[in-house]
Amino acid sequence: MTVTTSRIRIAAAPISWGVCEVPGWGRVLDAGTVLGEMAELGVRATELGPPGYLPRDPAELRALLSGRGLDLVGGFLAVVLHEDPEAALAAAEESAALFAACGGDMLVLAAATGLDGYDERPALSDAEWATLIETSREIREIAARHGLRTVLHPHVGTHAETEDEVERFLADSDLPLCLDTGHLLIGGTDPVALAKRYPERVGHLHLKDVRGELAEDVRAGRLPYAEAVGEGLYVPLGDGDVDIEAMVRFVDEAGYDGWYVLEQDTALSEKSPDDLPKRDVARSLAHLDGIVSRLPAAR
Repeated sequence: MTVTTSRIRIAAAPISWGVCEVPGWGRVLDAGTVLGEMAELGVRATELGPPGYLPRDPAELRALLSGRGLDLVGGFLAVVLHEDPEAALAAAEESAALFAACGGDMLVLAAATGLDGYDERPALSDAEWATLIETSREIREIAARHGLRTVLHPHVGTHAETEDEVERFLADSDLPLCLDTGHLLIGGTDPVALAKRYPERVGHLHLKDVRGELAEDVRAGRLPYAEAVGEGLYVPLGDGDVDIEAMVRFVDEAGYDGWYVLEQDTALSEKSPDDLPKRDVARSLAHLDGIVSRLPAAR
């Protein structure tokens, strides 16, 4: 299976191959394998993945990506926004400079808790929330100086997870969002309904599908997030309970012309076949290709 549509811009991300910043997440495939399989599937761009997985030297990273015919979309930056703003701004400066030097144009920001993993979330005071909003604004300015756009990524286990938190962020900040269809659903937000309420705030898309019953277990606190991922919370597009076609149709009709990043958060065990991620991404690509083929004539 290779990408056949040119109607939309499709990218991938290393997390679909089990590459995650969380300690002990699972077995990590080498970068050459991951990037090579992206290219074999016909994907032509990727997000960066967690710090340290791919080279942080711009020349080295450009050579690695170009050698496989891949462009850089940008990358995910999960930093603590509600305390020690200077540390967050320094991390943003370093990442934004790297993304820009390698042709990326997107900084995907998440409001990290400061804890390892995504299973616990301490409550924030109003003052800490205000600091989070201000720090995210300053990070946008840093990114803009490098020619990048910034989006806030509602994400399980961060301080923008639930529907109330997403709505509060939208009210208090004018940053656009990364609509991650999986993380939004797990947090209790219908991603299609959110896009319809705030079409002007859709700045970036992460397309995921999830099993609704496991999402409900995570939301209710019956199952830790990392354990749910290991049990198959994320599935190839079309195999879960997210209405991916409705999302793609709506944003296309609304004039969205950004990246559609395929992300299926995966944790590989020692027993997981090495080709499992590639097979799952291929199925997602086939499903997305079918959706695109049914879209109305190009705008």
